[in-house]
Amino acid sequence: MHLQSEELAFIAALAADEKKADDIVVMNMKDLTIITDYFVICSGRSSTQVQAVVDGIEEKMEKKGVRVSHREGYREAKWVLLDYGSIIVHVFQGEDRLFYDLERLWSDAPLIPWETLSDTTA
Repeated sequence: MHLQSEELAFIAALAADEKKADDIVVMNMKDLTIITDYFVICSGRSSTQVQAVVDGIEEKMEKKGVRVSHREGYREAKWVLLDYGSIIVHVFQGEDRLFYDLERLWSDAPLIPWETLSDTTA
């Protein structure tokens, strides 16, 4: 099954929400960079929660037949990057998210309202 990049972004966002991630944002990057179509950005309150969010996202994606091509930062769990090619997921601890402020850095990217989706995607 081949899922569109938007569907993958929504699956990742919903999986993060299931693990109680904070401030989940989906950003449309298509017109801004060639490296990916979407960013999914969220936060956890501790390294344990960040790892749980990452594990939940990877599990949901694998159930859809999609494997992460690169994962970075999992051991420290301050900023974990999951590269799925057409989407990149960033899971931060709160202070690190504020420091790197990807939403400001990529402020030209339209935000996609993922909350309105039905649970049929996940």
